[in-house]
Amino acid sequence: MLAYLRKVMRSAEDRGASAVEYGLMVAAIAAVIVTAVFALGQTVNKAFVDTNACIGNQASCPGGAVTTSATQP
Repeated sequence: MLAYLRKVMRSAEDRGASAVEYGLMVAAIAAVIVTAVFALGQTVNKAFVDTNACIGNQASCPGGAVTTSATQP
């Protein structure tokens, strides 16, 4: 009976260590995602703002006005 209790206690310790390791991995992945969002956030925001301005006022597009099949006669 004592050997069985030791075996159960040993397996419980292993599961606890695994849970802590998985928790650390999840925290590290979340930190990488947050860093990427902050690093790329301004660039992506500028791209959307520029696209919105280009659609709203075609004269402000880089390279001049853009003609599409919808605006051509």
